[in-house]
Amino acid sequence: MRLGFLASHNGSNVQAIVDACRSGVLDADPVVVISNNPGAGVLERARRAEIRSCILNGKTHPDPDDLDRAILEVLVEAGVDLVVLGGYMKKLGPRVLEKYRGRILNTHPALLPRFGGKGMYGDRVHAAVLASDDTKTGATVHLVTERYDEGPILAQTEVPVCPDDTIDTLRDRVLAAEHQLYVQTLKRIIDADISGPIRPEKLQSRETDGTEQ
Repeated sequence: MRLGFLASHNGSNVQAIVDACRSGVLDADPVVVISNNPGAGVLERARRAEIRSCILNGKTHPDPDDLDRAILEVLVEAGVDLVVLGGYMKKLGPRVLEKYRGRILNTHPALLPRFGGKGMYGDRVHAAVLASDDTKTGATVHLVTERYDEGPILAQTEVPVCPDDTIDTLRDRVLAAEHQLYVQTLKRIIDADISGPIRPEKLQSRETDGTEQ
């Protein structure tokens, strides 16, 4: 399985997945990292891991359709089978979404559909959780569609909200859980060897009885 990443900032989820690939936990090959942010820490992570990287954004391609086409070309040229978003702060274009429909994964730092949607990302999510009466939060891995955080959910894990939590302490616990969940979910997908778009029920079928629906 050849993995292509899109990330905008530090890329700690990308690092967790790359480490899992290199250690043999995941039978996958990380082949390219695309970022819209020239100063993103994920680019240095890619350099250290000797993974091809490139910067594609509104400055390199002012026309949104050209940018969409450029991202797709990089993914296709690299032979990417599965697209993995790791804190990518831009919406994907229709060309990428259509070509990789059912093969684009994202993670969200809450238990979707709680605290999801446009504008809900990073510390904004944790602040909203702390402002609520919720006693638990968590992380979600889901497929990416045209609408923010509304793609089919593939996996979730819970994280307790403690009475003395701050945004920083909650973020750290959720992020650690997120890393584990992302790797575990990718392992389920790779081990199931599903061809075509991923569907939660299809993945569950392969995982439980060895058959494909």
